[in-house]
Amino acid sequence: MPEHHHDLAREFPEFKARIHELKQKNDRHFIKLYDEYQEIDKQIFRIEEEIETPSDEYTENLKKKRLSLKDELYEILRVPK
Repeated sequence: MPEHHHDLAREFPEFKARIHELKQKNDRHFIKLYDEYQEIDKQIFRIEEEIETPSDEYTENLKKKRLSLKDELYEILRVPK
């Protein structure tokens, strides 16, 4: 089964418009977290596709960080401003 990116809009389709809105408003905190999430997701994708082969511990730490960022981003998305 092919792996896919865990893009934030794919993870939270109900917040697609809110993600766009926050990016358009140049919400610095959101954009910083969003960019970090996207970068980590790309790294994990490369690992899962076996393009890169770091240690299991490194991979697990990346996945934990991605999950933590996802939780933080969700909290921002669910609270309208």
